[in-house]
This record gives sequence, C-alpha cells and structure tokens, in this order.
Amino acid sequence: MMIFCSIEETSEKRSNHHKKLRIEEDLFIKIADNDMEAFEELYRITEKSLYAFILSILRNHEDTLDVLQDTYLKIRSAAHLYKPMGKPMAWVFTIARNLSMSKLRTRSRIDSIEVEDIENDLSFSYVTNREDKMVLQAALTILNEREREIILLHAISGFAFHEIAKNLGIPLSTTLSKYHRGLKKLKKYLLDKEVNK
Repeated sequence: MMIFCSIEETSEKRSNHHKKLRIEEDLFIKIADNDMEAFEELYRITEKSLYAFILSILRNHEDTLDVLQDTYLKIRSAAHLYKPMGKPMAWVFTIARNLSMSKLRTRSRIDSIEVEDIENDLSFSYVTNREDKMVLQAALTILNEREREIILLHAISGFAFHEIAKNLGIPLSTTLSKYHRGLKKLKKYLLDKEVNK
C-alpha cells in the first residue's frame, strides 16, 4: 500500500520532499502587500499538507475543500496580522483548525457523520490509488483525531515528527506514541479486513 510505503521512505527522499514545505516568514509580509505571486507560492507549498490536516479533522472531502478555500482566504485577509515566531505552519494550521471546528459545529447542527458517507465520498482529489483510498478510509474511520492528524501529516505531507509536534503544539514523545499507536490500529484493521475477505 502506497501510504504505508511512503511512511517508511528513505530519509533522503523525505528531506527532499520536506524542502518543498519550507515557508519563509517574509512570504506573509508579501501576501499582506497583496503580492499574488507570494500567495500562489504559499498555496503551492502548503496545499497538500493543509488538505491532509483539514481532512483529518472533518473526514469529508467536500467540507475539506470548502475549509481549505476558506483557510487561504483567511490567510490572505489576515496576513498583516502574522507575527514572525519561526512557526509559520503553526499559524496556518491554527487558522485551518479553527475554521474546521467551526464547520464541524455547523455540520453537527445539520446532520451527523456516518461511516457510509465516508465510504461513498472517497473521491479525494489527492488520493488516486485504490489501496491508498482503503488505508485512508480506515484512518478516517478507526483513528482518533490526533492520530489522524499525525499520520496524515507524516504520510501524505511529509512532515518530520519534530515538525508535527511543533506545529500541533504537542511534545515529540506524544507525537511518536500516537503515530505508532495509530499505525498499529491501521495495520490490525487492514489485516483483519484482508483475512475476512
């Protein structure tokens, strides 16, 4: 399965992928000055990471796309408020989390999330491999929110564990234990599913 393979990719590949995720803090200054090229650069660098992060919270493709768009709009309108602290992705994730939680509150008033809805909604634009969709479905179904965030940020977005810990504001040891606990749950679920075929 591609996601599990990508989880165990070499450190060289991971560091090359990670370089694409670097955000220079002056990018927000340029965005605040209405520099569309800077805004497009931010979008290119962070789109997949933000998608994975928001999906880990909302567990719904359409809602994730809505919140993703709202997040970029909020970043564009609030870029002048960004205070350089060496954590640009933490700021972006905070905006995305707040908008995701707002969406969840709104959605919970309207309806509830059903596993069948998730199964029928696996047309995620970033996941085209059938086996990856199966792993993603399992992650969305059986993992708790924090486990989903950590696994998706590591596997799909290529963040190192120390970056995930820093961006989510949790200790590295917690990040690692939740990652490994979540992986064990996924592997057990997928093995059980394979055996029951």
